Amino acid sequence: MLAKKESEEFKDSISKALKRKQTIVLLAHSSISYSGRAEATLDYGDRIIIIKPDKTFLVHQPTGSNAVIYMKPGSQVEISEEDGELILQSSNMTLHELVEVRIKKIISFSSASLSDAERVQLFGTEKDMSDYIYNNPDIISKDFKPVSREEQTKHGYIDVFGHDKNDNLIVIECKRTKAGPGAPQQLRRYIERLSKSKGISPDKIRGIVAAPNITKNAEHMLKELGYKFKKIDPPAYLKRKKESQHRLERFN
Repeated sequence: MLAKKESEEFKDSISKALKRKQTIVLLAHSSISYSGRAEATLDYGDRIIIIKPDKTFLVHQPTGSNAVIYMKPGSQVEISEEDGELILQSSNMTLHELVEVRIKKIISFSSASLSDAERVQLFGTEKDMSDYIYNNPDIISKDFKPVSREEQTKHGYIDVFGHDKNDNLIVIECKRTKAGPGAPQQLRRYIERLSKSKGISPDKIRGIVAAPNITKNAEHMLKELGYKFKKIDPPAYLKRKKESQHRLERFN
């Protein structure tokens, strides 16, 4: 149990941090109860409690990446004291959800006003790869003429679609990481669908898997199907590699 003075001090500190809309991180020996879409309880243990300025409320156990309890932004957070324990409540009346955290011991407490207006930017995605190939067709072959990206078929979107100097269609399936058996299978479905829809022989359609690497099983499947593998790294990886080499050259 928390001593009376200690309990009051922590209650006051947490209340002030909530009013200031600060980010709060608590390491506490606590029990958890949840009522909403279901009922859930978690007996006393050491937990990581995070309260964000938008009132997102998260409870983590010491291991694992996922929160065991999560309340969406906009929830109402209150703190009170009862029988030597601090009680944190997060409630969302619209969703009829309530989380109650009963704290016997606070291991660590911190709060701060944080600011971050940036958004995550993804680089080196399969779309980036298809854009890179479309804009640099020579990396596939000297006679490759791309026609479109994300050509739609019944089985999904073809990453890059074009033809060579002999008017053979070329279908390219991009993978940002090592290509597995699923890549040649997907490529085969695209080619079979194109063959039917355009009324041409599959022999007139060239299939290529573009990826940084490929598994032996996938490579074997490509050969059996008569398709090819083209080693291409995602653009962001190429950029980082060049920057790294440039930094190393300065020490030579």
